[in-house]
Amino acid sequence: MSQGFEIKSASAKKSFPSHPQLQEVAEIKAIQQSLVQHFADLKDPRVERTKKHLLTDILTVAILAIIAGAQGWEDIENYGISKKKWLEEFLVLPYGIPSDDTFRRVFEFIDPEALNRCFFRWVETLVTRTGGAIIPIDGKTIRGSYDRNQGKSALHVITAWSAEQRLVLAQMKVEDKSNEITAIPALLELLDITDCIITIDAMGTQTEIAQKIIDKKGNYVLSLKANHPTLYAQVREWFEQAKAHQFSGLDFSYDQRIESGHHRREIRQVWSVPITVISELYQPRLWAGLKSVVMVVRVRHLWNKTTREVQFYLTSLDSDAQLLGRAIRKHWGIENEAHWTLDCTFAEDACRIRSFHSPQNLAVLRRLALNALNREPTYKRSLRQKMKRAAMDNDYLIQIIRSCLTDNILDSSESFCQA
Repeated sequence: MSQGFEIKSASAKKSFPSHPQLQEVAEIKAIQQSLVQHFADLKDPRVERTKKHLLTDILTVAILAIIAGAQGWEDIENYGISKKKWLEEFLVLPYGIPSDDTFRRVFEFIDPEALNRCFFRWVETLVTRTGGAIIPIDGKTIRGSYDRNQGKSALHVITAWSAEQRLVLAQMKVEDKSNEITAIPALLELLDITDCIITIDAMGTQTEIAQKIIDKKGNYVLSLKANHPTLYAQVREWFEQAKAHQFSGLDFSYDQRIESGHHRREIRQVWSVPITVISELYQPRLWAGLKSVVMVVRVRHLWNKTTREVQFYLTSLDSDAQLLGRAIRKHWGIENEAHWTLDCTFAEDACRIRSFHSPQNLAVLRRLALNALNREPTYKRSLRQKMKRAAMDNDYLIQIIRSCLTDNILDSSESFCQA
């Protein structure tokens, strides 16, 4: 275990009052021990003479505060001060609650790759493996993390999302002067995607990425757009002609879904065909495992207008419009349930924390909090209401932490994460 990240020693333990809170304190201490176990490899970046506060205390307070809605270092300190009496029951806090500057300095210099590995280790205890799981991968820019004075651009991360379990599986920083095309293979290397369906938007529609997914025994559904102009134009023209003739005499699969809600009605039509049906498809051998091509037509009837959108996809799956339509639909979960939530509920884009490693480390803690809140099933309210209740009700916060730290410990060979 790394120096500075320790469980409270026997000599430092505080005496518990003999009342019903004893059981609660014992439970939260067990949860803290589980937290320490998951983050045991995290090294304290401070020099010895500056270690007034234990790293385990700093990390625990920060995680609890972000679950409860904290958006910056002052919020985290304020949460600690407000909950000091409760926190003292299971944390050492030898010098009280760390200041906002202490939280800032520690997270500026914690190794973000090490924190990421700890995050992967924690996620693998949560995720249950199921055949055919849909894993959307997409990028997100944390817009407030730029630093104009230092010539530093905003942090861009790519995320792998479990569509069914609503969990962030992994994230990776896109290096400066690079892009998602180079980061996606590195992210895939962290995951066991055997028999899973990887969905990626047009930026990730690259032959090297398709090959990587096939090499790792997964399947892909890749959005085809004008960044592959010859193939895109050929596929679009073929589907237009086939649809005009109602796919007469062709081997195709079709599915239609109609959904209503939020003052709109959407009709989604999906056609898929084996690549053998399209004569002289442009360089199909470059796409490892390519079996089918898909067209999706979305018609949305809003209160004031009607929109129509047509998209095409390449996939290593057999021509099954129902399955493919479901995978394509699930891809939007990473935008609606992860990225949108991080922006609107956690205020990630508005956050101006930008120094050193702090934007990347705080992004990891937000995703940890997002997973923790999604794991708690009993309070049937929005994530924002869950956060507010966690801030007000210590028992509910314990319930959130319990649901994501002490259950479902899996063998690593059965996990999505391989880090």
